[in-house]
Amino acid sequence: MKLYELKAIAKRLNDFSFISRARRVEDNTLELVFDKSDSYFFNMTRGHSFIYKAPSQRPIQGYNAPFDTLLHTLLSASRIISVDVPNEDRILRLTLAPKSSYKDKIIHLQLEFTGKNTNAILIDDNEVIIEALRHIDADSSFRVIRPGIELLPIPPFRRTEESKEIPDIDAYLEEQYLQIQSKKLSELKKQKLSLTDKKIQKLSQLLKKLPDETQLNEEAQKYKEYANLILANLYQIKPYDTKLQTYDFEGNEITIKLPKDTKVNRMSDYFFNLSKRAKNKAKNVHIEKENLESKKTFYENIYYALEQANDPYELELLVPKRGKSQRKKERLKEGELFWIEDYKVLVGRNSNENQKLLEMAKANDLWMHIRDVPSSHVIIRTDKQNLPDSVLKAAAKLCVDFSVKNPGDYEVDYTKRKFVKVQEGSNVLYNKYDTISVTKEGVEIRV
Repeated sequence: MKLYELKAIAKRLNDFSFISRARRVEDNTLELVFDKSDSYFFNMTRGHSFIYKAPSQRPIQGYNAPFDTLLHTLLSASRIISVDVPNEDRILRLTLAPKSSYKDKIIHLQLEFTGKNTNAILIDDNEVIIEALRHIDADSSFRVIRPGIELLPIPPFRRTEESKEIPDIDAYLEEQYLQIQSKKLSELKKQKLSLTDKKIQKLSQLLKKLPDETQLNEEAQKYKEYANLILANLYQIKPYDTKLQTYDFEGNEITIKLPKDTKVNRMSDYFFNLSKRAKNKAKNVHIEKENLESKKTFYENIYYALEQANDPYELELLVPKRGKSQRKKERLKEGELFWIEDYKVLVGRNSNENQKLLEMAKANDLWMHIRDVPSSHVIIRTDKQNLPDSVLKAAAKLCVDFSVKNPGDYEVDYTKRKFVKVQEGSNVLYNKYDTISVTKEGVEIRV
């Protein structure tokens, strides 16, 4: 951050009376809402910190660390006493009077834009640290950042940058947001498209490697004939023979390579087993093919939905990054697992997985499906809670994005699992349902 930017921002924030909401919306980004109307975002990424102004954003995930709890408790509905840039350094300090205090109390939110040690720190009126976004130990810096420790001043920093006037700091920060958002969207979209394309290519390769059903049936017949020929010529096979030269049942000369380390009286069983295995593969290969093709179509739908996504939140919803907690590492044997505002959402990729999800779902879980269109089944784990509208709408959009490629308006019906009656496979009847309308935007025609 430039000094002239921090000064202009401090001057603007002094126009407000209170902070109505304070929360973390991304790993390193804080949102402060001033006077219930203006949201400012403070990205505290090490070495790449910046401030921007934008409409209020939904957090990609819930944050419940001690810092987040105290940030919300101390800052929400707090009165602004002053916002300044101490010693004209790399700091923006907000001095506040918390509403939650039973008596007069002053706290500070100190936002430090100091390269690798960039941090957001809550401090009491005696300069003692209450909590911080990042804790810093003595091994990393002489300036320890830990709760209960007095905050030492930042060493003086000599600036050589030019000073500039910013006529309209809000317009300046909004423009910065648009530039950052465009760049972030482009990079994130490229990353998510690459990950999804790898899954599509992997499934394509598996499809190519699937054995041919006709060829497998021919192999089954061949091995069966070998087994019968060995039985018919068992008397002339010696234990040390490596092949059997004889005539098939149509009088043609044939050579059969005999299995190693197999007793003569077990050689026919060896070929009968090969024949049975090839026959079973031939019988089931179309099932495996349908399964792989349906999964490939599922990820192709994700790919198209990613192409038309307009914000990072939607991209993260479609292809979420791997969570650090054990809960986020959970995987499904059947279907895809997503998290929307800490609610578990399960999506079936084909008819078989739809059926499995119906079996797994609890009575009060929410079930979703596109009306009058073959689609993925979506199950939302409710834990008997009422779901926020934002979760319902996001899950309905997932249902459409993962099920259809064609743009248009779709009706997504949803109801509790206990009101869904399974007919055959994943075909169902349901009642007592509600409906959400979802519009799927068009995508570029692929040649």
